[in-house]
Amino acid sequence: MTETSGKTATPERPRSPRRRGPFARLSLWIRQVVAELRKVVYPTRKQLLTYTAVVLVFVAIMITIVSLLDLGLGWAMFEIFG
Repeated sequence: MTETSGKTATPERPRSPRRRGPFARLSLWIRQVVAELRKVVYPTRKQLLTYTAVVLVFVAIMITIVSLLDLGLGWAMFEIFG
């Protein structure tokens, strides 16, 4: 076996990205926000009205269910406890 020189190999640390100033980071963030907003697909007026109607009907149904449960359980409590 051959001997190597007395130096041991140290693993190289990955270089950290250069730190940016606060204005550069803010500028980068704004550019990324604008880029993401360009990807957004907005609904048409017809879709928006349809979705709104679906949500309102669902909320009305849930209000009805919760109200009926409240009235029924309230009636039952008065019958049981007097």
